[in-house]
Amino acid sequence: MPKPRRTFTAEFKKQMVQLYESGKSRANIIKEYDLSASAFDRWITQSQKTGSFKEKNNRTEEENELLALRKENQRLKMENDILKQAALIMGRK
Repeated sequence: MPKPRRTFTAEFKKQMVQLYESGKSRANIIKEYDLSASAFDRWITQSQKTGSFKEKNNRTEEENELLALRKENQRLKMENDILKQAALIMGRK
């Protein structure tokens, strides 16, 4: 049975990274605080890259562009659907 998902504050993540940077072993931190290795590694990378643990602050330019294009595509589909409905209504008159 999988463990329930836990959330950690930015302060906690920062403290874990500081423990690691001050010389405590990765394995000991993961074991002692019952963390997943992938999450802990992500925190280290985020801390070194941007100093922020927010996903949006750690996205690449390509990821930001993809999200913007998806959002625009969704908006255009909605506008298209509205125009189709309007054309149907106008065609009936």
